[in-house]
Amino acid sequence: MPKDVPKKTRQRAEQPPFDCIALLLQGGGALGAYQGGVYEALAEAGLEPDWVAGISVGAINSALIAGNAPELRVQRLRQFWQSITSDPRWDWCHSLLPQLMKGDFGQSLTNQLSAASVACGGVAGFFAPRMPGPWMHPTGSPQATSYYECDALRLTLERMIDFDRINEAGMRFSVGAVNVRSGNFVYFDTTTHHIGPEHIMASSALPPAFSPVEIDGEHYWDGGIVSNTPLQWVLEYGPRQDTLAFQIDLWSARGELPRNMAEVMTRQKEIQYSSRTRANSDRFKDSQRVRHALASILQRLPEELRNCPEGQFLSHNADRKVYNLVQLIYRARQCEDSSKDYEFSRRSMEEHWRAGYYDTVRTLRHPEVLERPRNQAGVMTFDLARDGRE
Repeated sequence: MPKDVPKKTRQRAEQPPFDCIALLLQGGGALGAYQGGVYEALAEAGLEPDWVAGISVGAINSALIAGNAPELRVQRLRQFWQSITSDPRWDWCHSLLPQLMKGDFGQSLTNQLSAASVACGGVAGFFAPRMPGPWMHPTGSPQATSYYECDALRLTLERMIDFDRINEAGMRFSVGAVNVRSGNFVYFDTTTHHIGPEHIMASSALPPAFSPVEIDGEHYWDGGIVSNTPLQWVLEYGPRQDTLAFQIDLWSARGELPRNMAEVMTRQKEIQYSSRTRANSDRFKDSQRVRHALASILQRLPEELRNCPEGQFLSHNADRKVYNLVQLIYRARQCEDSSKDYEFSRRSMEEHWRAGYYDTVRTLRHPEVLERPRNQAGVMTFDLARDGRE
């Protein structure tokens, strides 16, 4: 926990009046440390999730949460992020260059050098470049389909995650991936699958950097190439229950008009991977209004109409469940460019972690975030930036 957090922000929240607390973690590579900071603040407030769902690096963070005892989760998340952002070759650069070149330019230059180091040398405990490269392997071999190999990630996952706990502890767990042959989006979920390291790796296998992962005779890529946000899975395909959902996005759909090619590349990534979270939440609000209206109308109908086949059909689509959707979105700094998702320096990791922690602390200062919605749709959305929160 950052040392300068005011004491009053460390008070534990009362258990909110919802059946389920869901934590939804978007993909975003190195930006995923932001989600570690968010979880630390939620844990301090006593808001432990009943359901975690993630895609790509969000799948890794989800597994670190679900696969460890509550008292170890923050420690394990930090251990993971520290282990993959420790590079003595470049740590000195991040300490020295910003002092020599003040402002965003110096920070941007060190970030670019760090990202270039990752592109050339990989990330310890995560991935390494193929030697020789994919063009030197025969067509059809796994080695011919990616620039990096991820054997180190499997070892890291097996060392830091208790997969028996994921499958048996009771917290629902879901990770999204894409079937390479069919193009269909698939969720590996503890209600339907026995989760292992391969499911996490499949959700994180972003092409062409990483090869698809084989599971039960099929091959899967990173779910982010179809949808980078598990919001729809939890809201529309999960059980109907009063839900407090924390949606942790690493890419902002909103941004400035690009002024050069570097900014074009950055903005393109942001739009592509933000996955229309707000559009999905707005559509869900509309469907909730219909559900609540149906429930109200059915309640007023005579019993014979409620029990007729048409009434029974409508009753399956009518309820009064309520949802709070709390959106926390990482807002990139001016010095971050299109390489920010593979810039794995320790300094950037710590900055992302702190941003997630403080964004969550400020959001939880508003009591309405944890209160049941009272509007017609039974849905309230909260966004630190859009709503002008602290």
